[in-house]
Amino acid sequence: MTHIKDFPFKSLQFYATAPYACSYLDQHEARSQVATPPQLIQTKVYSELIQVGFRRSGHFTYRPYCDHCQACIASRVVVNDFRPTRSQQRTIRKHADLIAQVTPLEFKDEHFALYQAYQNSRHSNPLDGQEFDSIEDEEDQYRQFLIQSHIDSFLVEFRQNGTLRMVSVIDVVQNGLSSVYTFYDTSLPQASLGTFGILWQIHEAKIRKLPYVYLGYYIQESKKMSYKINFQPLEGLIAGQWGPLTSTNPISSDPKII
Repeated sequence: MTHIKDFPFKSLQFYATAPYACSYLDQHEARSQVATPPQLIQTKVYSELIQVGFRRSGHFTYRPYCDHCQACIASRVVVNDFRPTRSQQRTIRKHADLIAQVTPLEFKDEHFALYQAYQNSRHSNPLDGQEFDSIEDEEDQYRQFLIQSHIDSFLVEFRQNGTLRMVSVIDVVQNGLSSVYTFYDTSLPQASLGTFGILWQIHEAKIRKLPYVYLGYYIQESKKMSYKINFQPLEGLIAGQWGPLTSTNPISSDPKII
């Protein structure tokens, strides 16, 4: 079991945020534990932090630190043991005409337009739950949370006959790939682009000989976050240790003892 106090990074500081409305569970309050200063959290340090349940949005590195809820469980796919289900195999065949292109982490108008359309179709607020007074404010938030990084990060464009269909932001850590955020064209009927994006990342990790793909937090009670259980074998960080995570597991985790 790894504790924050065991970290060799003496310059890092950790603080807890004030309570705020949970983005995933109605009528729940959430808090986060935040690691600072951001300029010191580069790939080597973040590779340690992600193994104890931290995630990042832009330069903001955090993990759940809620007072009365432990529903969020950090999750990762075991790459070498992964075998796609029949449904996932159909998804691979369905989207065989998608061409993936790895690019540097940079702002492109085409990406931002797809992101806006994705957010609008999902009837949700961008990234951190804020409303924006202008397109400039929304663009600034997009840049801040998706384009800024001190980590070894890259973008993947997925195109169909030249048309942009999906964009993924991915971090490279020492023992895996970390899926930061994916947005895609929601107008395609019967598409499974989100699933295909994760399958691509698992395949890419295998090519790079990396053992894990970190998928962020699994939340059994949240439709937005429970889909991750479909990518088996999946490990969850429970009571400070990584172990098998399935839909029949007891879901219990206390982020304060990790």
